[in-house]
Amino acid sequence: MNGFTRRGTFGLATLPLLARPALAKAGKNGARPGPYLIGADISWVPEDEAAGACYFVDGVQKDPILILRDAGFNAIRLRIFVDPAKGYSRREPDKAWAGLAQTVKLGKRVRDAGMGLVLSFHYSDTWADPEHQAVPAAWAGYDLPALAKAVEAHTHDVLVAMRAGGAPVDMAVIGNETTFGMLWPYGRVKLSTSTGNPVTDANHAKVGEVGGFDGFAALLRAGIAGARRAEPGVAIQVHNHLGRHWPIVREWTDALIARQVDFDVVGFSCYQQRAQGDWATTFSEYVKRYPDKGLLVAEYSSRKRYINDLVHALPGKHGWGSFIWEPIRHQEAIFDQDGHNAGEGAKPDLISQGLNGAEAPGGLASQQPAVPKPEPTGPMGHGGDYVANELLDLYPQMAKDYR
Repeated sequence: MNGFTRRGTFGLATLPLLARPALAKAGKNGARPGPYLIGADISWVPEDEAAGACYFVDGVQKDPILILRDAGFNAIRLRIFVDPAKGYSRREPDKAWAGLAQTVKLGKRVRDAGMGLVLSFHYSDTWADPEHQAVPAAWAGYDLPALAKAVEAHTHDVLVAMRAGGAPVDMAVIGNETTFGMLWPYGRVKLSTSTGNPVTDANHAKVGEVGGFDGFAALLRAGIAGARRAEPGVAIQVHNHLGRHWPIVREWTDALIARQVDFDVVGFSCYQQRAQGDWATTFSEYVKRYPDKGLLVAEYSSRKRYINDLVHALPGKHGWGSFIWEPIRHQEAIFDQDGHNAGEGAKPDLISQGLNGAEAPGGLASQQPAVPKPEPTGPMGHGGDYVANELLDLYPQMAKDYR
C-alpha cells in the first residue's frame, strides 16, 4: 500500500461538524430549514464492501461514512429501487442491492453516524433517469390510476419500514431525474424546448402517445401523499436533471405548480454546462420566480467549490445544499485507487468536452454495439483499496465557511 498521504494538511480532527440538518417541517418561504447541506450519494458502498472494498484516510482504514462525516459532510442521499432482484441486481438477486432491506441497513449506518438522510425513489426495478423510466415488473399492465395507487403505497410503506429499521428519512425525493416524467408512457412528458444535447433530443424526438404533465403530476401527487402519510414532517424534493437549462426548468416547474404538485425543494443535476454561467442563471432565476421553493444540487461531480458557492450564496437562504454523486469512485472522485483517481475524471462542459454519461445515460437509443458485450460475471461491486485524496480537503473548508 502507498499513497496514503496524498492529501492536504487541513486538520479534520479539529473541525467542528455541522449539526445534523433539521430537514423536516420545512417552512413555506423557501429558506433552508437547517444548516447548509453538504451531502453525498453513496449507495454503491454496500456492494463495493461485499466485493472487498476498504477505505483509508491519512493511512487509517475507516468506515467511508465516517470519513465523509469527519470531512464536513452532514447528509447522505440513498437511492431505492422497487424490486432490484428483477432489474438492477438481477446478477445478484439474493443481495437485491438498493432494495428495501439493503437500504434500511445502510440508512441506519448513516443515522448512527449522526447524519441527515435523504431517500431518492426510483419508481422502477432499475435506474430511473432521463432516458429510462421503466414500470416495475410488479406493476406491469397497470393503468394510470392503478400506478398512482402503487406509487402512494410503495412510498408510504418504504418510509414506514425505514423508520422501523432505525433509519427515519428526513427528505423524500419523489422520482429520480424526472425531467421527462416517470413510469412511461403514462407519466411521460414531451417538452417543447430542445435540451441542447443531441443525444437526449434524439431519444425524445418521437415517443408516441404519452400521459403528459397531467399524468406525471398525478403520479407525483400520489408519491407525495404517501410520503407525508408515513412521515408528516418529511421534506419533499422533486428532481430535474437539467440544472443548466433555465427555459426547460421553468416550463417543467410551471407545469407542476399549475397541477398542484406540492413540493418543498427542487433538486438539479449539475454535471455539465453548455455555456459558462448556465447553472448560475438557472439558480438565480428559479429563486426569483418561485420564492416559496427551495433549491439544491441533487447530483454533481466536478466544479465542487464553485457549485456549492453558487447554491450557498442564493438570497434568503433559498439554497439548501448539494449532494455529490458516488464520490468514492465516480467521475472526479475524492478517492484514489493505485495512485490514480478512482473515477474517470471531470468533464463539466457539454459538447466541448464530450457528452457526459450522467447527462445522457445509455447513449442514442438507435445505436447498437458492433459486438455484443458478454454478460458480466462475479460480484457487482468494485473492490480494492480506496484512498482519500486531496479533493476531500475541499469539504472541511466548505463546512467551515458555510456555518
